[in-house]
Amino acid sequence: MKRRKFIRNISLLSAAGLFLTDKVFAKEAPLPVNFKPNPSEWKNDEINIAWVGHATVLINFYGTIILTDPVLYQNIGLYFWGLTFGPSRLTEPALELQEIPKPDILLLSHAHMDHMDYKTLSRITSEYPGQIDCITAQNTKDVIEDLNWKTLQEIDWEEATSLHGIKLKAYQVKHFGWRFPWEEDRSKGFMKFGRSYNSILMEKNGKKILFGGDTAYHQMFKKLKDENVDIAIMPIGAYRPWKWNHCNPEEALIMACNHIRAKYFIPIHTKTFRQGIEPVEEPLKWLAESEKNYEIEIGIKDIGGTFTLKS
Repeated sequence: MKRRKFIRNISLLSAAGLFLTDKVFAKEAPLPVNFKPNPSEWKNDEINIAWVGHATVLINFYGTIILTDPVLYQNIGLYFWGLTFGPSRLTEPALELQEIPKPDILLLSHAHMDHMDYKTLSRITSEYPGQIDCITAQNTKDVIEDLNWKTLQEIDWEEATSLHGIKLKAYQVKHFGWRFPWEEDRSKGFMKFGRSYNSILMEKNGKKILFGGDTAYHQMFKKLKDENVDIAIMPIGAYRPWKWNHCNPEEALIMACNHIRAKYFIPIHTKTFRQGIEPVEEPLKWLAESEKNYEIEIGIKDIGGTFTLKS
């Protein structure tokens, strides 16, 4: 069975490679970022959050370094024979791997190729072999379990764990989980063995950060309204036409402010890859225009921005 699955996967990957368009392989250089984080200036008695691009966020949580959904190469998509076949970046990552301090914890929200990028993860674990603790969603670690992690742990909805003095708890979102279309995932009703998808609440020294992962609008975050969440990191792009899987900026603000009751909002999942048909600049512009309608402060305005919360 495993051999048949392997042959099927290879065949599909090969076929996909033959039909990729010139646009996918475009060699046009991505646009430079307008801001540049400087992790060397961060202090252990504060929280620092830098938006590297897409859903990749670098967090200094009182001295613990956390990296979310790292995607640092030019393309996302099928990884085959050392190459990645898929959409190209519109914007450079705000930090290259060598500029990122060694992560203590790496968080992966789900197994989609723009969130669990095998090439990036392979490079990180090669740079820091056996030194990084990784947390991923239920039924997804098989994609990356061959890499050299210190620990690799799946965490399911409502489950909690602790690493490096940080309590982490997974929550359900409205999304889907398959990495390839033939796979089982929870959005299809395969709740026990299907690929899952998480948001993660992090807590240290009485402060709480929610990494929203990838989600459409839903009501499930209302269970966090009494958690006193300080910072909500929320996706805001690829909502048109994918409204069943991605929230728009207004919906993200409603969840962060009215449901979660967070104090600060950090946007992700936009302006990095062309995944929806909305104009590239629309999500961030919409977010900025809507901020006045909500009792929440937007901590980062663009890729490369850094938010700091002092003790």
